[in-house]
Amino acid sequence: MIKIEIVRNSDQAIVGFNVTGHANTAPHGQDIVCAGISALTQTAVLGIDRQLKRKVQVKVASGHLSMNLLDNPDALTNAILETMLIGLTEIGNQNPKSVRILERRR
Repeated sequence: MIKIEIVRNSDQAIVGFNVTGHANTAPHGQDIVCAGISALTQTAVLGIDRQLKRKVQVKVASGHLSMNLLDNPDALTNAILETMLIGLTEIGNQNPKSVRILERRR
């Protein structure tokens, strides 16, 4: 199962996320659930880092990706991260046995 933790600040802005696990819906390299989640989360990180030039802390390992904003969230970072969450939620709705999304406040 893929577990996704979305971290929000007191103003409800997303300030980070943590993704762990594997969906195990197909053999390694053919799992479209894992691929979709990886594409959404990695694109969000790249957009914030390279396009917006915001400072982030990123940790990557097999079956794990985490990102924390080091700068204060703003309308642009929030737009990227909320859009990522919309996509992750849709994948989770279609694959409820393989994806769990939790939110917490920092």
